[in-house]
Amino acid sequence: MKIICIGRNYAEHAKELKNEVPTEPVFFLKPDTAQIKNNQPFYYPDFSKEIHHEVELVIKINKPGKNIQVEFAKKYYDEVGIGIDFTARDLQNKCKEKGLPWEMAKAFDGSAPIGEFIDKKKITNLNEINFHLNINGNIVQKGNTKDLLFTFDKIIAYVSQFLTLKKGDLIYTGTPSGVGPIKIGDKLEAYIENEKLLHFEIK
Repeated sequence: MKIICIGRNYAEHAKELKNEVPTEPVFFLKPDTAQIKNNQPFYYPDFSKEIHHEVELVIKINKPGKNIQVEFAKKYYDEVGIGIDFTARDLQNKCKEKGLPWEMAKAFDGSAPIGEFIDKKKITNLNEINFHLNINGNIVQKGNTKDLLFTFDKIIAYVSQFLTLKKGDLIYTGTPSGVGPIKIGDKLEAYIENEKLLHFEIK
């Protein structure tokens, strides 16, 4: 199982980080050790002083595929979930300044909490899914898939040119604007529409 993350897939988020808005999907990987399941807590690591939350919709691949065409991509996932792409922003900025890869800022242990999944048949319109993140009861990020630069199907088609997708692979589809720091003691809750699918504490 691999975790594929799409960067800069919401224009407003790209702008808030002063990044160019991409003309094709940008992706990077996280290892399986990044995953946190079952609402287990996230333990703030010693190597960073600026961990940011990035809430994202997640699609779970249901069968192997390579060089998938856009019109067939919908056959490769049955469920949509929600997760957090934690980012050590201080480390990422240092790496960017030096022109270095920034896996250490994205792929560290526990950096990909994942919640429950919903059967996509229960979603009226995949191109208009509302989702949001609460911290300590306050909404800090809101998104809707109508604002995606690249749809789920386009992401699958693009990534599968380079990587063979396998059953169980997770694709984090990008975060909307509003990313920001977390601190020990914070309680995070992530929702698709009004259904809470992920909740955990920062320790």
